[in-house]
Amino acid sequence: MHVCLHCIEFFGFGVYGGFGRATRSIGCELVRQGVKVTVIVPRRSPEYPDQCELEGMTILQFPRHHPWSMISGYRKCKADIYHSQDTSLGTYLARVFVPSSRHVITFQDPLDKEDWKIETKWAHKGGLGWRQYRLYIDNPLVASAVRRAHGLYCAAEFLIPKVVKKYALRSAPGFLPTPVQMPDSVTKAVRPTICFVSRWDGRKRPERFFELARKFPKVEFIAVGGAQNKDRDRHLRETYGGIPNLMMTGIIDQFRSKELSEILGRSWVLVNTSPREGLPNAFLEAAAHRCALLSHADPDGIVSRFGVVAGEDELERGLDSLLADGRWQTLGEQGHEYVSRVFSVEAAMKGHLEAYDRALRGKP
Repeated sequence: MHVCLHCIEFFGFGVYGGFGRATRSIGCELVRQGVKVTVIVPRRSPEYPDQCELEGMTILQFPRHHPWSMISGYRKCKADIYHSQDTSLGTYLARVFVPSSRHVITFQDPLDKEDWKIETKWAHKGGLGWRQYRLYIDNPLVASAVRRAHGLYCAAEFLIPKVVKKYALRSAPGFLPTPVQMPDSVTKAVRPTICFVSRWDGRKRPERFFELARKFPKVEFIAVGGAQNKDRDRHLRETYGGIPNLMMTGIIDQFRSKELSEILGRSWVLVNTSPREGLPNAFLEAAAHRCALLSHADPDGIVSRFGVVAGEDELERGLDSLLADGRWQTLGEQGHEYVSRVFSVEAAMKGHLEAYDRALRGKP
């Protein structure tokens, strides 16, 4: 079987977002299962050529501002399955220009009107840039490709009714989890240790995590990530870098280093400060490492089950609650059991291979 994964980004190729992380994780695991994998993504960095091999996958890049150029890549690929990680113009082009293949979509974070309001409010970028991005991922052509796909899935269960409403679907998509590597063991730090793993861009609001570090001087805080805008990244580091109990690691490529796993392994709690989320990979990876969760958003109820959902001004209270009497530890163990059962590599990839088999056999 030959699977083509296509997405708006690929982790480590100039960007380090959740969609790209999911694409790379799925591709790596498919290769281990003996599946031929091609990945088609827009060029975000000059580091890699237009075509290259990485971890057993063939990567094809096309110019970001010339999306029509990806058509030749789809045709050249000649895959059995074209699997789109969330939607974009590429979802439509693959469906139209390789009609004899089977087309599958996993919705990672579909945006409705309220989501777009939040995105633009915290984006710190011009309106034109957002309109172009929205047109690329969410337009009538994309909607037509969704309705004509051979398999529709969501990476989180709470997204299912949202997708049904957004695209006026007659039947609900299935649930298809993203694979998460489960560590063999973890060793928690003796001193209370809190981590943040995310982009430092506007909507993620990392400033709230940095300010939390000021208020808990006896607790160690580790911020993993960085801002895509270099000026914003420099401003955040200059403003908060002097906090003595705050470590700023920068971006960590988890496919090249075990550093992120080691940080999650010694952390007690993962904090998320974004006003909205799909189902972040960081939540699942933290739970896999037996961390409790503290977040404003509660996708799939995972935070309310394995941590504390904090109101806009309640991060302090939430962290106090988790640290009191070792509550974080019990919740971390429960989260580990859940992720192991639902999102482990074995469970998630079994779901992916079954989804491809259904598509190839023509079953909805």
